[in-house]
Amino acid sequence: METEEAREAAEFTLPRSRLANERLHAMVPGGAHTYAKGDDQYPEDLAPVISHGRGAHVWDVDGNRYVEYGSGLRSVSLGHAHPRVIEAVRRELDRGSNFVRPSVVEVEAAERFLATVQTAEMVKFAKNGSDVTTAAVRLARAVTGRTRVAICGDHPFYSVDDWFIGTTPMPAGVPAATTDLTVAFPYGDLAATEDLLARYRGEVACLILEAATHSEPPPGYLAGLRELADRHGCLLVFDEMITGFRWSEAGAQGLYGVVPDLSTFGKALGNGCAVSALAGRREVMERGGLRHSGERVFLLSTTHGAETHSLAAAMAVQTTYAEEGVTARLHALGERLAAGVREAAAGMGVGEHVVVRGRASNLVFATLDEHGRPSQEYRTLFLRRLLAGGVLAPSFVVSSALTDADIDHTVDVVAQACAVYRKALDAGDPAPWVAGRPVKPVFRRYV
Repeated sequence: METEEAREAAEFTLPRSRLANERLHAMVPGGAHTYAKGDDQYPEDLAPVISHGRGAHVWDVDGNRYVEYGSGLRSVSLGHAHPRVIEAVRRELDRGSNFVRPSVVEVEAAERFLATVQTAEMVKFAKNGSDVTTAAVRLARAVTGRTRVAICGDHPFYSVDDWFIGTTPMPAGVPAATTDLTVAFPYGDLAATEDLLARYRGEVACLILEAATHSEPPPGYLAGLRELADRHGCLLVFDEMITGFRWSEAGAQGLYGVVPDLSTFGKALGNGCAVSALAGRREVMERGGLRHSGERVFLLSTTHGAETHSLAAAMAVQTTYAEEGVTARLHALGERLAAGVREAAAGMGVGEHVVVRGRASNLVFATLDEHGRPSQEYRTLFLRRLLAGGVLAPSFVVSSALTDADIDHTVDVVAQACAVYRKALDAGDPAPWVAGRPVKPVFRRYV
């Protein structure tokens, strides 16, 4: 069965992107430097290779322009080539980017960060999130003298390092002895977490979690975790990669008023520039320093961790958020988008199948089949229609560069995609509208 919509979607092709993807696969394992950017996350032969971006728009090598969501895996929250960030970066590039001793920019960046995240007393910068979350784990083990790490198993990603990757469906290359030291607790369930700490009494170095992601923490939950960590002698670590800046300028800890021992930031911190941060209580952080009498901890030591232009970008981001009320704007844009998508889906009779979830500043969507189950086939159908309509949206995570016109256009395209979605549901088979292999989850054991 070939429908008019299927024929129309088939006419949208990306020949130059397809060739560029082939070149990438010939040289780069997976064809991308982040699994979430892989072409297996997109409909077959419809994975755009980007030429450039400005604001909330990107252009592919085939010349197509898209309204972009989830920019840089949530890192580009101000929009591409933001003037204030670019100006700060260029200024430092002209002054040199890396020296044999700390730059004065490191002083300024640390002061600016700690003025923003006032619940932290010390900070150390690095280049990516995995570096700082793993440093937090190592520091927690050193401070407590314990070996086990308790992760919130309901959150999808913490680090590329063995202590976490060994727990995923892609554990190849990770020794079982390493994986055995990582245990999991469910989000929102204090009783289950207390049971875990009791089962491994005196063994757990830290509880690490995203304080919030797709749902708000239950009342008293974060404060309860704080109390459990204190009572059982372990550290509380907040992974603020996503919540940092999108929840508040000081992250989830700034919004919910619960102070962790350690926290990690990245993504939005540099608006696409490579910078991350480990922050926390002085007495804990100083164990990785030179002003204590205990055993030294190899906390973080990165050649490029203090590149001046990335730190300048981070300072420009923090200034922009504070002066322009960016967090509030992200929420307003997200609320407008979520309302529009929900209305479009309901209007086409698929309101229970195309589902928008999450905080307004961090929206994701689910694509459910006729039985209400998550479906990669229906996600593929949906993504094909979005791409053909000029919307690049692996999620609906907004940037502050979006305009009302961008969101209105997105909602119009979503409505068209939902009309096709309804036809597929009525047919009981999305295959004619998928046009190739379905998209695949990032974490899977086999290719």
